[in-house]
Amino acid sequence: MLKPGTFKLDGNVSSQFVTGLMVALPLLSADSIISMSSALESRAYIDLTLEVLESFGISIENDDYKQFIIKGNQSYKPTQIAVEGDYSQAAFWLAAGALSGDITCLGLKHNSRQGDKAIAEILQNSGARLKRDNHSINTESSFLHAFEVDVSQYPDIAPILAVVAALSMGTSKITGAARLRIKESDRLRAIASELNKLGAEIYEDEDSLTITGVEALQGGEVDSWGDHRIAMALAVAAIKCKNSVVLHNSSVIDKSYPNFFDDYMMLGGNLHERNLG
Repeated sequence: MLKPGTFKLDGNVSSQFVTGLMVALPLLSADSIISMSSALESRAYIDLTLEVLESFGISIENDDYKQFIIKGNQSYKPTQIAVEGDYSQAAFWLAAGALSGDITCLGLKHNSRQGDKAIAEILQNSGARLKRDNHSINTESSFLHAFEVDVSQYPDIAPILAVVAALSMGTSKITGAARLRIKESDRLRAIASELNKLGAEIYEDEDSLTITGVEALQGGEVDSWGDHRIAMALAVAAIKCKNSVVLHNSSVIDKSYPNFFDDYMMLGGNLHERNLG
């Protein structure tokens, strides 16, 4: 049984532990504190959680992301809320549009607290032709140049950023990525390994990727490493391959985006599903 008290958490493992406690602790019979033993990464997810909790009548004091003071005996109040579009999923299509296409993603709140909304600024800074209004973003096929980005506050978009970097002129650097090694897969190793199989030039370091862009990838056989974001990133990379790509264990997309390949084909992707045994 969860009891009120002080909960000490590492800030560089997963913000989900923090958000889970934020949802539960206000309902307990006494006050609690969530204390961070290291700098909190993915702060935007915390901001988003606090915003949603506040809309349901829950108050949490944020002490500069070092600790969160939570009064007990609170209760949730009914309300109406519109669920935002997901920037972490939209990132795949925004990248695909910038690499080869003309794609508009709807339902993306311009002033969202989602950290993954950084994908739009990163793409634009690397040369992508990008248009936005209050609720949508459009990207068009563009000549892209290298970029440097610290992904510690938005690690989920690192795999698709690696795809973009692999096809951008010059040498890009993705840093602040150590936490990617403890996601659904070791995402640093997975994305470097599989993109290199397709003809990319990626050097993997302890907490970063150094990527020298090429004009086009070659194609080949790759594996998702059991990771939905790796699978989707590799599918986007396939649109810039000279030859076909065989993606093994592609069904892992069901974790977060079961209709991904339906949307992929709707947007013009050429896909044939087969059972390789």
